[in-house]
Amino acid sequence: MKPHPKPPLNDLSMGSGYFWRGFSLLNEPGVRRYVVIPLLINTVLFATLIYLGAERFDALLDGLIPDWLDWLRWLLWPVFAILALFVIFFLFSWVGNLVAAPFNSLLSEAIHAKLMGRARDENAGWLEFARDIAVNIIPSLLSELHKLLYFLVRAIPLGLLLFIPGINVVAPFLWLAFSAWMLAVEYTDYPMGNHGLSFSEQRKHLRERRTMNFGFGAMALLATMVPGLNFLVIPTAVAGATVMWVEQYPNA
Repeated sequence: MKPHPKPPLNDLSMGSGYFWRGFSLLNEPGVRRYVVIPLLINTVLFATLIYLGAERFDALLDGLIPDWLDWLRWLLWPVFAILALFVIFFLFSWVGNLVAAPFNSLLSEAIHAKLMGRARDENAGWLEFARDIAVNIIPSLLSELHKLLYFLVRAIPLGLLLFIPGINVVAPFLWLAFSAWMLAVEYTDYPMGNHGLSFSEQRKHLRERRTMNFGFGAMALLATMVPGLNFLVIPTAVAGATVMWVEQYPNA
């Protein structure tokens, strides 16, 4: 006999819980380097972009605003700050994942080894660490491009709904649901990909526990909207997805 399916709310709660369970694993020995280094790279990258953007914006104001309208700067700078926050929110998810992708596979592998009680060399040298990252760069980027194509094929027709009267009322909610699903697709790829599952096989497993995976992605999406916390979403989601893989897909 097949086991009775769990109530949808239980699966949603379980999925969201797996996201937060990943957070507690980020400071484990042998794991930290896969978290800290991409976080530093992304922080420097976005800090540089914001600094350059602020300089250009200030120069633009110098050329556009005469001295007698200098008080307008106090109104326009908050607008720039809000726009910068939106840029960080939308770009960080994609660019951040692209930068962190070679690290994420190794992060998932390290988390998986700890969960399974397998010993790893936690004192591996930086040369070996750099070699592992270099080996992962091309496969990781190809995987990210594959997921980007999956996203675009669905996002373009979904975006067109915004221009259809009547339907455009519910389109933002459909976008939120789709974004949550895409985050589940994004982060479960690392533990599943490490075990040799193709992209089509991964999506098959996701559909088998659709509600649980949607709950996981929805919590990751919510976390990306919290300033400060959004910088830790990527490693937390990778670790949480790995825990979910170990516990919910033992026979995959």
